[in-house]
Amino acid sequence: MKKFFNEFKSFIAKGNVLDMAVGVIIGSAFGKIVSSLVNDILMPIIGVIIGGVDFTALSININNAKICYGSFIQSIVDFLIIAFCIFIMIKAVTGFKKKFSSEKEKAEEVKKDETVVLLEEIRDLLKNKQ
Repeated sequence: MKKFFNEFKSFIAKGNVLDMAVGVIIGSAFGKIVSSLVNDILMPIIGVIIGGVDFTALSININNAKICYGSFIQSIVDFLIIAFCIFIMIKAVTGFKKKFSSEKEKAEEVKKDETVVLLEEIRDLLKNKQ
């Protein structure tokens, strides 16, 4: 049992798990912000544009069942906004990584080790003698 808890402890202490936990917490907070944006700002504006429709009130009654398709439409809009934001963030991070890696490669090309430079000079001198 002690071995099990030690393995669990080492699993929890890994950086990836902690990063993932932070990501989940921030993601849920971001989801609440996007939901508020959609429910409180965007959908009322869209409702006014298309004739004063309140999407939360859109539903169909079939016998005793109430199908709230307006809430479903709002969830779709939530999803699309979140997906778009994630797309933009990933695109920005990818661009930053490419820029950073290309700058790093240029710096590595410019800065050669002294022994490499010395060996290249010796090689060039030997070529010139022949």
